[in-house]
Amino acid sequence: MKKPKIAFFDFACCEGCQLQVANMGEGVLDVLAAFDVVEWREVMSEKWDKKYDVAIIEGSITDNHAVKRIKKIRKKTDILLAYGSCATIGGVNGMKNNFELDDIRKYVYGESYKFFPTEITKAVHQVVKVDYFVNGCPVYIPEFVTVLKAVLQGIPYYVPDYAVCVECKLNENVCMYAKGITCLGPLTRAGCNSWCINNGNICYGCRGMVSNPNEKSAQDILAKYNIPIELIMNKMNMYNKCREIV
Repeated sequence: MKKPKIAFFDFACCEGCQLQVANMGEGVLDVLAAFDVVEWREVMSEKWDKKYDVAIIEGSITDNHAVKRIKKIRKKTDILLAYGSCATIGGVNGMKNNFELDDIRKYVYGESYKFFPTEITKAVHQVVKVDYFVNGCPVYIPEFVTVLKAVLQGIPYYVPDYAVCVECKLNENVCMYAKGITCLGPLTRAGCNSWCINNGNICYGCRGMVSNPNEKSAQDILAKYNIPIELIMNKMNMYNKCREIV
């Protein structure tokens, strides 16, 4: 059997998710051995102008040029996979949606802002059909590998819709709130195996909110540990704006 042809593309992002995959070292060769990698700007110079079996997209869509480009890629591929927070929920670039676009352009480009058109930041699935999602900033490699296996088998991958706290408990981590530290684990989709908390950090919510966050319980926990509710409510309000966008 012929190997599926796979290509990596980047839009508005830091390319950290591609780097995360590239940093697997020799392991990436094993993972991608089942594919024929035909385009990946981060690690190779070759270009492919024919049809892809799988296109992996990093980055958010922020201008008309990007809209046209992602639609062109979608037409050329059978399966499209969005990976990383920028591609799946708008990521850091989505913060500009809280401001007037002209104000943002003036702030960044000064008097020359008219030469740099922009649009409201969109996640990839807001512009074209996405078949698979891999959340995170950067992506969690074991989950990325699981999704690639699902692609090869032609079966769906369902992003967990329960909180990171579930995985944190399974990993027997001491709750950050018990340490008096604000953490977005109670509101954030799992699937990362509580990666950040396992390594002594907090959850920053890079995977996006669960579909039905228990905000009341989150407030109760804050009250229990005498943590000012404003610390997390501000972040929750920011997430709610992201949910409206995505």
